[in-house]
Amino acid sequence: MSAPLADRIRPRSLDEIVGQRHLLDPGRPLRRIIESGKIPNMVFYGPSGIGKTTVASIIAARTSRKLVKMNGTTASTADIRDVVNQLDTLAAPNGILLYLDEIQYFNKKQQQTLLEFIENGSITLIASTTENPYFYVYGAILSRSTVFEFKPVPTADILGAAKRAFQILEEEQHRGIEVEPGALKVISSACGGDVRKAMNAVELCVISGEEKDGVCRVTEQLARDLTQRSAMRYDRAGDEHYDILSAFQKSMRGSDPDAAVHYLARLLEAGDMPSACRRLLVCACEDVGLAYPQIIPIVKAAVDTALQVGLPEARIPLADAVILVACSPKSNSAYCAMNAAMEDLRAGRTGPIPRRLQNKHYDGEDNPNKGQFYQYAHDFPHHWVRQQYLPDLLKDTVYYRWGENKTEQAYRRYWQEIKKEK
Repeated sequence: MSAPLADRIRPRSLDEIVGQRHLLDPGRPLRRIIESGKIPNMVFYGPSGIGKTTVASIIAARTSRKLVKMNGTTASTADIRDVVNQLDTLAAPNGILLYLDEIQYFNKKQQQTLLEFIENGSITLIASTTENPYFYVYGAILSRSTVFEFKPVPTADILGAAKRAFQILEEEQHRGIEVEPGALKVISSACGGDVRKAMNAVELCVISGEEKDGVCRVTEQLARDLTQRSAMRYDRAGDEHYDILSAFQKSMRGSDPDAAVHYLARLLEAGDMPSACRRLLVCACEDVGLAYPQIIPIVKAAVDTALQVGLPEARIPLADAVILVACSPKSNSAYCAMNAAMEDLRAGRTGPIPRRLQNKHYDGEDNPNKGQFYQYAHDFPHHWVRQQYLPDLLKDTVYYRWGENKTEQAYRRYWQEIKKEK
């Protein structure tokens, strides 16, 4: 079986690589490092299919060290020992260049095993990861490595790569391939910045394209059918999951209904309705809050409806709720008050509950001032009476500060009048 198209046309020089111009253009730091031939320990960070492995392979080809490839999903401690055992032998007289793909799957012990040999320079490590290396890579390795972030490839760059891929397939198969311009646009925009995914889509289009008079025709509709979900980069346990959720809530908080609906669509398209519902409920309470307190039961009802009817219909009540949250006035006054109270609690600033508030109605013989002295607010005008509720240690502490929205300001004016405050 022949290798996939993405492997057959893998670039062999830095100039052939699609994208990553911020790293590989002439004069850029990574390019200068590679051209110097003095390769330090490096960590390549970014989503899959954007050139990390290709760059590592080009680096290996430019060095006199022996290249050893490992994958963190399958390599074991025994494999690491095998690599170490090659040091100072005829198999690796100049040391080893270890390319470790998916390093995030190596546990701490496995990473520590490499550390000694990385430190003395016997092994030069080039690790790649799709997850944030500052969370998944052992700190001692990170401190001895330079991190380079690889970014999704722009659509315009992928468009050129897709054209080249169709031309290569024409040459390989010795037949014409007719591609509608719209098909190229669909492939380049639907792959989510992943060149490998675009190459796979090109190959699938040629395999499934209609052949007539010895010419394979690739239509826009065919490309759309084969790539309709390709643009989704989503992993419920990975960075992309939290990036989308963060963008979703920040768009609602920032009162941008268009962006909020966009990120809701991405969550629902990925089948992650529970996360969308949770963030929606949190945002209603945290970011709208007392500016429009009725929104909390409204959003809860929309979420309950969505969970009851399920997808695809669930998108309708969720869209209603998301747009309502995005367009509502905002206040985080209750959120800030709660955080301030929790800070006091964690700092040990509590104190005993005042006697008048305690749930007991008797005094010991040692108490010279017997009686609870609690004043029942409903027995007084306007259902309010001045008395101390906070512990003595926190007397006169202010946690809640009125929001500037009309709802909280109306409450403020009411209580200022009742309490005779300025």
